[in-house]
Amino acid sequence: MKTKVTAAVIALMLAPSAIWAMCSAGQHASSCVEGMVWDDAKAECVAKPTT
Repeated sequence: MKTKVTAAVIALMLAPSAIWAMCSAGQHASSCVEGMVWDDAKAECVAKPTT
């Protein structure tokens, strides 16, 4: 029982960090103008590659 409670507490403590990270990545992607995409490696908007 203690293990389950401990695991639940740890998960609840980490949840805000995980949510913030996902939202942060989404903000960058949505801030790029049309025809541009977010490049995580360069941490900036770059021209959308064409196929």
